[in-house]
Amino acid sequence: MIHYISLRVIAHSTEDLSRVRAALDLFLRNAMGMPDDAVTDEFVDVTDIEGHYGNSSVMLSSQITRRSDSVRLARFIRENMSQDDVDTLRSEMPDRLDDDQLFHMRFDKQSAFLGKMVLSSSSDSITVKVKIATYPKDRLQAGRIVEELFG
Repeated sequence: MIHYISLRVIAHSTEDLSRVRAALDLFLRNAMGMPDDAVTDEFVDVTDIEGHYGNSSVMLSSQITRRSDSVRLARFIRENMSQDDVDTLRSEMPDRLDDDQLFHMRFDKQSAFLGKMVLSSSSDSITVKVKIATYPKDRLQAGRIVEELFG
């Protein structure tokens, strides 16, 4: 099923870090069944990074490894996407699933801050990678699992 889900977002120097963090927390709190005011600090790695032009940014990342949390997050994402986004995911599934059986999605940061799941094609988004586990490794079976989760 799901081996893990990794989340990553970059807060640029022009952005309010607390708002970007709140957008990431939407995913984390719903993955773990936490209340809206729960603190997620222990689940987030914070890394200071430098942009291409020397500007400072902060990368926030987390990995959901418990199966129940991963399934809960996948359901939350699926249940809170618009039908148009579900249709987009469905049509792009083969391209979003790589050879390592990672299913790639991006979500709009501003929408997540407002509590909404909106797919994005921008590189300035919340990146979600769902590692699908099949034994032995089988891309076709992984595709069926992705379809079941998000289709």
